[in-house]
Amino acid sequence: MELAVKLGVDPRQADQNVRGTVVLPHGTGKSVRVLVLAKGEKAKEATEAGADHVGADDIVKRIQEEQWLEFDTAIATPDMMGAVGRLGKILGPRGLMPNPKVGTVTFDVGKAVREAKAGKVEFRVEKAGIVHVPIGKRSFGPERLLENAHALLASLLRAKPAAAKGNYMQSVALSTTMGPAVRIDPMAVRATAA
Repeated sequence: MELAVKLGVDPRQADQNVRGTVVLPHGTGKSVRVLVLAKGEKAKEATEAGADHVGADDIVKRIQEEQWLEFDTAIATPDMMGAVGRLGKILGPRGLMPNPKVGTVTFDVGKAVREAKAGKVEFRVEKAGIVHVPIGKRSFGPERLLENAHALLASLLRAKPAAAKGNYMQSVALSTTMGPAVRIDPMAVRATAA
């Protein structure tokens, strides 16, 4: 199930970009493969937290030489960002580049890995002013999907830029992947998510 929200922002303006993350209470229903780029104690912490791949310069070299991308989320410690920066051309276009704004560049790798495994999703406004986010599987049932949707919408409301003028949430639609959408009244959304 996916939620699409049309926002009253102009994403071409830097001060009106809407971007962030939210940990969905019931996850997305997908298993996430997590890569952690860290050294020493932080690498051990990542392994204990359940990261699928942990390494440092060896993994950076593997990604550069073999174009290895067998992961869904990349987390790095700030001291590794010098080496990770060289991977920008490979990871950037695929949305896998670690970023401090979304919590994937951190010294608290254990917490970041646990959140990624629990169902942390990233949202970002497209150039048309729309945010598309998966909120779970249809098999979750209405209550769990509703709780995930509320968590996402509340996070979107908190991420409202100060420069956004007028009606912030213009329309909300819920759909299955590749299925027809069901429109939801944005006024009802604001009342319940607030």
